Amino acid sequence: MPTALEIEKSLFDLAPKAGAMDWDNVGLLVGDPAAEITRALAALDVTEAVADEAIAKGCQLIVAHHPVMNCRWLPVQTLRDDTPQGRLLRKLVRANMCVICMHTNLDVAEGGVNDVLAHTLRLEDPGPLDGTDGLIHIGRLPAPMALRDFAANVSQALGCNGVRYADAGKPVFRVAVGGGACGEYADAAAAAGCDTFVTSDLGYHAFLDAEGKGINLLDAGHFPTEDPVCHALIACLKEKFPGLSIEKSTSHREVIQFYIKGE
Repeated sequence: MPTALEIEKSLFDLAPKAGAMDWDNVGLLVGDPAAEITRALAALDVTEAVADEAIAKGCQLIVAHHPVMNCRWLPVQTLRDDTPQGRLLRKLVRANMCVICMHTNLDVAEGGVNDVLAHTLRLEDPGPLDGTDGLIHIGRLPAPMALRDFAANVSQALGCNGVRYADAGKPVFRVAVGGGACGEYADAAAAAGCDTFVTSDLGYHAFLDAEGKGINLLDAGHFPTEDPVCHALIACLKEKFPGLSIEKSTSHREVIQFYIKGE
């Protein structure tokens, strides 16, 4: 059986550590590097529910995208049961659970967050947008379609609870995608000739300015745009370690709900 350190190395082969932003915290963040791993759980985030699920399933490892301890320059100051982070970390430590997180390095990697998002939305010939360090990928649809129809396709493909969008009056054909909070790249997407940009965490002014910038905007949610990468992590580890049992978390799902007027 592989050790936690060997699994970390294989994940860094997929998403090299050098690709992580300098503020980020990636790799084996919790646990013994020498621990032998027979069962693992993949999830976008390490929540208490995910930790409980991993413990109940007899896992020794959680592989996640978002770091359980995020910024290098903001270290954990306390480890107390009366704080959410402290309670989670103490639970992981008591269970001898290892946690490996691949964050911004996985965002930019080939086969990572944005590559997977583009393929999930069935974009043809997807590739990185120049000048975005791999955070934005662009591709095209087989044929132009109406924005509302595309929004419905995005919602279905990603399992969204809802999609927010702004209509710039253009059919959808050349599409940019940025999993997670990538709204700052809307101008770059428009400059590259994209008529549509799919991302998340957009603010009011981004939608307000979309028509003037000539680009349709879709906010499909942070969780839905990044969660598909969990399948890529599972596939990578199954290929590298055929004897490893790894599955996707069933407890972790979109937390944002929508109220629809008239329902």
